Amino acid sequence: MIHIRDLTGKRIHLIGIGGSSMSGLAEMLIDRGYAVSGSDRSDGYLLDGVRAKGAAVTVGHKAENVHGADLVVYSAAVSRDNPERAEAERLGIPNMERAYLLGQLMEGFPQAAGVCGTHGKTTTTAMLSQMLTENGMDPSIHIGGVLDAIGGSVRVGHGDIFITEACEFNRSFLHMPPTLAVVLNIEEDHLDCYKDIDEIESVFGEYLSLLPEDGTAVGNGDDPRVRRQIEKLDRNRIFFGMNDTNDWYPADITEDERGYADFELMCRGKRITHVRMNVPGMFNVMNALAALAAADALGLAPEKAAETLAVFTGAHRRFELTDTVDGTEIFTDYGHNPAEMRNAISVARKRCKGTLWAVMQPHTFSRVRTLFDEYLTCTEQADYTLVTDICAAREKDPGDLNSGMLVKGMKEHGVNAVWTPSFDDTEAYLRTHWQPGDLVLTMGCGDINLLNAQIHRHEQEKGKV
Repeated sequence: MIHIRDLTGKRIHLIGIGGSSMSGLAEMLIDRGYAVSGSDRSDGYLLDGVRAKGAAVTVGHKAENVHGADLVVYSAAVSRDNPERAEAERLGIPNMERAYLLGQLMEGFPQAAGVCGTHGKTTTTAMLSQMLTENGMDPSIHIGGVLDAIGGSVRVGHGDIFITEACEFNRSFLHMPPTLAVVLNIEEDHLDCYKDIDEIESVFGEYLSLLPEDGTAVGNGDDPRVRRQIEKLDRNRIFFGMNDTNDWYPADITEDERGYADFELMCRGKRITHVRMNVPGMFNVMNALAALAAADALGLAPEKAAETLAVFTGAHRRFELTDTVDGTEIFTDYGHNPAEMRNAISVARKRCKGTLWAVMQPHTFSRVRTLFDEYLTCTEQADYTLVTDICAAREKDPGDLNSGMLVKGMKEHGVNAVWTPSFDDTEAYLRTHWQPGDLVLTMGCGDINLLNAQIHRHEQEKGKV
């Protein structure tokens, strides 16, 4: 396979350049001196960033977009019959999947940290990245989101450390060998490319086996699947969790009325430092413990890492306030599987003083089909749930599954659910019903954030913002 280092100064074309990972790779390539072009099926806020960096971006996939490219990179969501992939094959243009490129960019770093798990990857990677950056360790970073503290989704550093999210979808992380592997959780997801949870766990084990003999595994010791896979290793093993069966754990934990936690950080029975969280939710305490343990393994004093947590406000699209309209706070969150949505709503519930409106954009037909029952109750803490049409993303509509079926099942489980197919339908319903003191939380990893942008734009047009 061709290597990116052999193409310095050449043109690299990225299919799906508007994705959270691909846009970051585009910026990293530009910073390294490559000419970058790319395309995506629709416009989005991440495209603005790569355009500003100098990438030539086309909206829509057309065969001619790859003409003149020296390498074509595609995300796992781009099928072989995509016109640009097909044209690259016809013309004999070298091509590779996104994960291979990321793995090649990681090569040569003495310390390569990969953060994996079913959920929490972006936030934990962002926490760890901000910790190391603010303490002068000058890491190179690739995050599947936007972090203001590093100026985007990537950072080109000059130190010995590379930090990245390592996603299990399509076994992508097997192409990103780490020296430090952080495993947050192992749960059911991506059942379009895995047979069952046991196969998912097995593949996480394969990822851990990529660690070198002197490598380190940092894992959630409260998750039996994570603990089982890490305990098989003859590598350095570090566990974090909520009790003292782990190496790193909290003591004397308290949570204020907004869901922000304070605790004493413990390591093997010894008090290390005090931690004050600046993002809400007990799930973020777990993310913070993972980041603290990883930072320590990479050589950063826990006291310094904890100082970063006190000012860490999160990556964009992670319980992000986008507007206040008619006295109603409007947030968006990237959570897209039921566990993530449940976590986001638990935070919103504590903040909301009035009616809590959950807006769910289900993501991919395969995920909805395999996790159907879990979706029916994951928003039960909200007062009302609006469900948009399913975001097909990389899939085609099979014709036998829709959001109306989800809404019917939710109602049968006592959830006040309404099917609002389009963003226009959803906005109209919200504007008709919301009251001062309410909170709206839009959730999904598709383009649901555009609903927030649409509401903001309409307020601007009315001269209210």
